[in-house]
Amino acid sequence: MDTAKDLDAPELAALLHFYADAGVEWLAEDDPVDRFAQFAAQKAAKAGARIPASARGNLAQNDTATNTGGAAAQSRTGAASAARASAPSPAAPSSSAPVSIPDGEAVAAARFAAESARSLPELKTALEAFSGCNLKNGARSTVFASGDPASGIMVIGPMPNADDDRDGIPFSGRQGQLLDRMLGAIGLAREAVVLTNMIPWRPPGNRMPSPAEMEICRPFLERQIALAEPKTLLLLGTFPARFFFGVNGTIHSLRGEWRDVTIAGWNTAAIATLHPQELTAAPANKALAWQDLLTLKSRLTSH
Repeated sequence: MDTAKDLDAPELAALLHFYADAGVEWLAEDDPVDRFAQFAAQKAAKAGARIPASARGNLAQNDTATNTGGAAAQSRTGAASAARASAPSPAAPSSSAPVSIPDGEAVAAARFAAESARSLPELKTALEAFSGCNLKNGARSTVFASGDPASGIMVIGPMPNADDDRDGIPFSGRQGQLLDRMLGAIGLAREAVVLTNMIPWRPPGNRMPSPAEMEICRPFLERQIALAEPKTLLLLGTFPARFFFGVNGTIHSLRGEWRDVTIAGWNTAAIATLHPQELTAAPANKALAWQDLLTLKSRLTSH
C-alpha cells in the first residue's frame, strides 16, 4: 500500500482533492492523540480560572493539612494533565500550501492575466503563472494550445485527459492518435491546425469542470481565440458544443451543422462532432464523425 511519503506533490494534491470531493474532513494523524485527556485538562483549567486566587490558596492549605497523600496524588494527576495539555499539537499547514481564492476574485484575476497577453506565447506564460484555479493544484501539467495559428483552423476539446496531463500537450495518447487519423483523412495534420481544450488542467478523476471552474478558465480560452483568429472551429464533444452554441442537448443533436459564433468579439463558423473518446467507446459512431469531417472539408475547399 502506498503511503503519503511515496507520492509526489501533484499526486498528493490530486489525492487530497479526491478526499475533499468524497466528503472526507478528518485524516488520521501520525501519532495518537488522547482527545479525552486534552478535554479534561482544558475543563480543569477553565474551572481553576473561575476560583479566586485567595480561595485556591485556602483550599490548597486545607488539602495539605487534612490529606497529604491525597494532595500528592492530585499533584501527580495535575502534572500528568499539564504534560498532556502542553504536548505539541499537530503541525499547522505549511504557508506554501495552495490557498483557495474566491471565485469572483479568481475570474477577475484570470481576465486581467489573459487580456495582458499580446501573443499566444505570452498567454501561455500567463496561464502557467496563474494560480487562481484549484484544478491546477491537482494537475501535473498546464496543457496549452499547440499547432499553427496561421491555418485558420482551431480544434477544441473539453479538457485534458491523463495522457495529455502526463505529456503536457493536447490530444496525446490513443485518443490523440485517433484524432490524427481523423484529420489526416481530410488532408490535415495536427501541426497544421491549432489544437486546444476549454480547460487547461485535467480535473481529478476526469470529472467535468464545475461552472465556477469554467468561468475562471473562460478568459484564457477567449483570449486564445482572439489571438489565433481562427476562421473555422471544430468542436469535439458535448461540452464544447453547448458552450459555443449556447444551447443544451447532446453531441448527437448538435453535430454536423455550421453555426456562426462570436467569442471575445471574434466572429467565426463552428461545427461540432464526436470526441475521439466517444468514438473509441462506440466505434459505430465513426460513420457520423466521418460525415462531419466531410462537411468540414467541403467548407475548407470552398473558402
